[in-house]
Amino acid sequence: MSEAAQYDPYALSVDDIQEPPTSLWQALRKIGPGIILAGSIVGSGELIITTGLGAKYGFAFLWLILYSCIIKVFVQIELGRYAISSGKPTLAALDALPGPRWRTHWLVWWWFFMLLATVAQLGGMIGGVQQALNLTLPGVPPWAWGVFIAVSIIVLLLSGGYVMIERLTTFLVVSVTAVTVLGAVALQFTSFAVSWDQIGKGLVPGLPDHAKATYYAFACFGITGVGANELYYYPYWCVEKGYARWTGPRTDDEAWGRRARGWMRVLQLDAWVSMVVFTSATLAFYFLGAAVLHPKKMDPADSQMIEVLSHLYEESFGSWTVRAFLIGAWAVLFKTLYVSSAGHSRLTADFFGLAKFVRFPESDSRRAWIRGLCVFYPLLALTFFLAFPKSPQAMVKFGGMVQAATLPIICSAALYLRYRYTDRRLAPNRISDAFLIFAVVSITAVALYATPISVIEWIDVLKGVKPLPLKP
Repeated sequence: MSEAAQYDPYALSVDDIQEPPTSLWQALRKIGPGIILAGSIVGSGELIITTGLGAKYGFAFLWLILYSCIIKVFVQIELGRYAISSGKPTLAALDALPGPRWRTHWLVWWWFFMLLATVAQLGGMIGGVQQALNLTLPGVPPWAWGVFIAVSIIVLLLSGGYVMIERLTTFLVVSVTAVTVLGAVALQFTSFAVSWDQIGKGLVPGLPDHAKATYYAFACFGITGVGANELYYYPYWCVEKGYARWTGPRTDDEAWGRRARGWMRVLQLDAWVSMVVFTSATLAFYFLGAAVLHPKKMDPADSQMIEVLSHLYEESFGSWTVRAFLIGAWAVLFKTLYVSSAGHSRLTADFFGLAKFVRFPESDSRRAWIRGLCVFYPLLALTFFLAFPKSPQAMVKFGGMVQAATLPIICSAALYLRYRYTDRRLAPNRISDAFLIFAVVSITAVALYATPISVIEWIDVLKGVKPLPLKP
């Protein structure tokens, strides 16, 4: 984190104030947090869960994919708005809310318990990367690939801070999205071409008629688009990018309001550009699964997950693309594990500080904890992979289910921050407010309907997940 040593991104100073860009090109050069978010989004959820949903149920859930990708962006923007208004990232914002607390606010503890419930998802990502590498270079023991992946993630995380994360994810996200969209377009020139009738039927909202479909769709809803984890991450990336720091400490003068509104426009541009990117990739993965794998009745499940998915591009470009897909799958899942580890490390360090388990007397203390956690999370992911080497899809689906159940909590908190804490000079227009309210209400309704069904289904799934026997 070499560039982070030059300043504390979480401290506001008049010396760091910058005027917001005045042209679209200048504003585009200042986006970045959303692309990092897309680096986390266009990964395990899209490659594993979205494609698998299409493979199992065809185009039936196309409406859910679109809804999931678009509606949560309004919550994402609102959390970013509060970060500019206050200079506080997510957990610090939640800690300022009224309500029960022990050391810190109960909503901060909720995040921590969600983290504990979803870290198994990191093990699923290592499992996916290992499968891709093993199919490319067979003969290497799975555990050796797992160790190699975890160590590689640690080295990358310790070699650079925000700028490094932004540059690497931008390259990988653009590359993966372009190839996946091209693959989906190329399907139109094969026997697997998608018809308007299929798309039209898929856009009609409908509820699944059995528990397994509900569980799968709910997990997909939680992990595609801006998931709960990404909603928590986003204000941290906005703060580290500099939006709050460039706005400066909040004052009552008009200059602060003008700067805040200017940087808020950049943040909104950042969020919607990233939405176009990850929605394009998500739809492409879903179309490939629904159009190619579903007619063949090929289910990308667990130990054969990557091998089955490798056939996605074969119909569009030929058999030579299997090897290319394996490289792409490696890049997608590796990138998501990289960004997720970086995000978890920042929030966990913040949690320890807010709960007063540790103190950060200076910015170097926070950085030291973040660096330590950047070592811890890849090793934790490796532990889950070694314990459950044949269940990557099950681990990712479970993480998606828990994230989906958490969405109403973080969405409601964003709504409360909007009306009670965000500076009125940054208030959105009535249309944005209406979409925010609709997002909170509809997401909560989906969670209330699907969570009980998904929990029961997960208990049944869990009975079939057997850990690796530990031999002396």
